[in-house]
Amino acid sequence: MLVNHVFLVAHPPEAHHDLYRWLRWLRRGLVAAVVLGGWLFYRIVGVHHDLTSLGLAAFVGMAQCLPGLLALLYWPGANRRGMLAGLASGILVWLAGLWLPLLTGLPALVIIPPGLEVLAGEPAWYAVTLVSLASNALVFIVVSLATPTSEGERAAAEACSVDAVIRPKRLPLEAANGEEFKSHLARALGESVAAREVDRALDDLGLSPLDGRPYALRRLRDRLQANLSGLMGPSVAQDIVDRYLPYRQDGPGATEDIHFVESRLEAYRSRLTGLARELDGLRRYHRRTLTRLPVGLCAFGEDGELLMWNDALARLSGIEGGGVVGARRESLPAPWGELLGRIIAEPGSHLYKQPVSLDGTTRYLSLHKAALEGSDNEPGGMVILVEDHSEMKWLEDELVHAARLASIGQLAAGVAHEIGNPITGISSLAQNLRYETDDPEVLETTEQIQQLTDRVSRIVSSLVGFAHGGRHLAGRELAPVAIAEVVDEAIHLIHLARSREDVRFDNRCPTAERIEGDAQRLLQVMVNLLGNARDASGPGDGVTIEAVPEGTGLRISVTDEGAGIDPSMRDHLFEPFTTTKPPGEGTGLGLPLVYSIVAEHHGSLDVESPLPGSERGTRISLWLPRHQKEGETPR
Repeated sequence: MLVNHVFLVAHPPEAHHDLYRWLRWLRRGLVAAVVLGGWLFYRIVGVHHDLTSLGLAAFVGMAQCLPGLLALLYWPGANRRGMLAGLASGILVWLAGLWLPLLTGLPALVIIPPGLEVLAGEPAWYAVTLVSLASNALVFIVVSLATPTSEGERAAAEACSVDAVIRPKRLPLEAANGEEFKSHLARALGESVAAREVDRALDDLGLSPLDGRPYALRRLRDRLQANLSGLMGPSVAQDIVDRYLPYRQDGPGATEDIHFVESRLEAYRSRLTGLARELDGLRRYHRRTLTRLPVGLCAFGEDGELLMWNDALARLSGIEGGGVVGARRESLPAPWGELLGRIIAEPGSHLYKQPVSLDGTTRYLSLHKAALEGSDNEPGGMVILVEDHSEMKWLEDELVHAARLASIGQLAAGVAHEIGNPITGISSLAQNLRYETDDPEVLETTEQIQQLTDRVSRIVSSLVGFAHGGRHLAGRELAPVAIAEVVDEAIHLIHLARSREDVRFDNRCPTAERIEGDAQRLLQVMVNLLGNARDASGPGDGVTIEAVPEGTGLRISVTDEGAGIDPSMRDHLFEPFTTTKPPGEGTGLGLPLVYSIVAEHHGSLDVESPLPGSERGTRISLWLPRHQKEGETPR
């Protein structure tokens, strides 16, 4: 007590290089001084009086603190002037009534106030006790009522009251994180002591030294003050913390620290009764409702500090509320700081379907805000709701896609009708020409014309069939097709175009493997795939075609070494008129026709880009049913 409340108050420590050792020797010296003082008191006074008289005198003297202690706990209107005046009045009565006779041997001087004449026949110590305490309490009450109570005294009384809840203010600190706490406190405690005390407080709270949330820093400050109070007393600890870890005063006005108030309410919950307990139950119910709301919710105070981050928002963002509550909006992890700043700055109260990248996928979030107007008694702020409308956006895109396919189907039907008539006329003329001449060159030309018109007819039919769901092979007879031969023919046709002749094609398909299908339509598939691979490849690159058995079918893959497919195009590759080629070089119908032909052969198609272990290349794999020979067991 002497160290904490007398010596350190009079001589605060100033950056001792070994504070713990200095305090230890100070305590040892004071212990020796107290023992020596006790021995001297015994030799001077104690030998002349019995222990009972000394004990009663000491007891009555300590009792003079009782009115002040009771007022501190139960009367917030009491002040320092009243307590000092009452204490001085009680001590004067105590000294005159008990200590003066002990020191001088004179009879006790007891002044009995009017109305208390009954105390005249009582023992001296009894009368002195009652008169001194009555005088102490009366003067305390009168002076406290007559003089004003300061803001600091009222806050101290409220903090110590058993029926009150501490309501500290929410202000930012000058220090930005735990590491800066060490440098600030080092001026008072020294570097080693400051580092040890800050690390101890961080461990107690489970905080990181780099945590810069204002709420976390306020908790760290309070814990440091509590720890230093045990080391050097509450008044010295508070003085050091207030001086070297001050609050910033350049920001917005201080508001109540809601988190601290709620934590105190949780601690006092068992002591609340009546209406206070019912109100606390209502508070807990509303807090649980907001926390478990199935829509993301966060709340900001007037100073921009995050006050709430509910469970739904934690699941959506992957950020636990305990790690961000108390932080500033601009310090939140991406993309939340920018997204919430956008809705706060928005003049309206809604933002619909904002694209946000979360866990590598694009999600569409809608935000709604509601401003809470503050007043003198109630803090203001802002509440923001965050809804995930990704599934709705995807459904809308599918509906738009379906509508576009429907319009393409109508267009394809019209195109087929308009092209079909002249193609039929050309085919008829070519057939008639075969019967009007015996010239071999003319007959060969008419045969080529007939083949080309058939090919145009099949292409138009494929487009119509794709729009209608694929009914191209109805009535056709499937036959065994050697995939190696189809690939060789496709490579030959690609080379006839004399484009990108420096691209190498490597056909690794086994010659014995057969698939069940239409050779002409499968050739069309391979021509499209090899053409796309050639266009995506650079000079000297290679295109590899492989075929391996897989279950009851054959897995055919076309792999190029190009730059790969833009991720934004992956979901639209097989939509009609979607192309990555410059205008005039591609129609966007090749891959949709490939998809349609593979589907009509009861196969499947996969795209892999970029290749595993690389940032380049594309692999398109087809799975088609194998031709089963008689008596052959499927693999």
